[in-house]
Amino acid sequence: MAKRERKLNIEKLIKEGRGLGIGSEYKPWLKIQDVASLGRSTRLKGIKTGRQHEFLSDMERNYFYILGFSDCVKDSREQFPALPLEETKTIANELGIEHLKNPKNGEYIVMTTDFLITEETGGQILNLARTIKAKNDLLNRGISEKFEIKRVYWQRRNVNWAIITEEEVDKAIVKNISFFLSYYDIDNLDAFVEMTNIEVQDLILEYIKRIIAPEQTIREISSLFDKDMALDKGTGIALFKHLLAKKIISIELSEIINIDSRNNVDLREKVLNKELNIS
Repeated sequence: MAKRERKLNIEKLIKEGRGLGIGSEYKPWLKIQDVASLGRSTRLKGIKTGRQHEFLSDMERNYFYILGFSDCVKDSREQFPALPLEETKTIANELGIEHLKNPKNGEYIVMTTDFLITEETGGQILNLARTIKAKNDLLNRGISEKFEIKRVYWQRRNVNWAIITEEEVDKAIVKNISFFLSYYDIDNLDAFVEMTNIEVQDLILEYIKRIIAPEQTIREISSLFDKDMALDKGTGIALFKHLLAKKIISIELSEIINIDSRNNVDLREKVLNKELNIS
């Protein structure tokens, strides 16, 4: 069943603080309930912001996984509005391009950019604007023209803007990150709820000692670990995912994780030295 279209009142959204804030305080201009998405809408909790991010397509969600795992990305704001509306209308007029409108009532629509990303590289903070679109859609003249408005809008703010297609989002990398990223924080998992931080750290160190053994698979190590430590089934695998999310264990992201093998799993030097940041 198609979602019921809702009329979006620009002034009302501004008063709600849509498009404002950073980190955990940011509120996207568009939320899932506001639009009928062509893809599968998704909400994911960001490990860097601690808030629920809202995505209107699978491609947006997949790109967010990559952003979430990147060391240099400090914040990502989805569905970021190009305000004020009068500016994009002016740009459209200058370019001789028709501005985005509601096809049912002809009202002008606030244009949004899928991601406004804050990166820190070499001590320098940069904002990057990224639009997510399937490569084939770029052949549509109307879509390309609307993107030209966005390009000029961000250019006038000295912000790098670019289009991300499915070719820039490696499916294997996305599948791997989605496998473990939600285990970045494990405090709320049933097996660890009643444990102290010290007890959890002791368990992790014990698990690491075992995973160093080259002759066993991740599944075998984890299953025996659960049994020996009298833990719920699956706790060892949860720790494995947690260590991946924390980058204490490193893998070749372009190769699909196989817990029945350990060929693409490597332990960083800091693990062997027990210099862990696992709290």
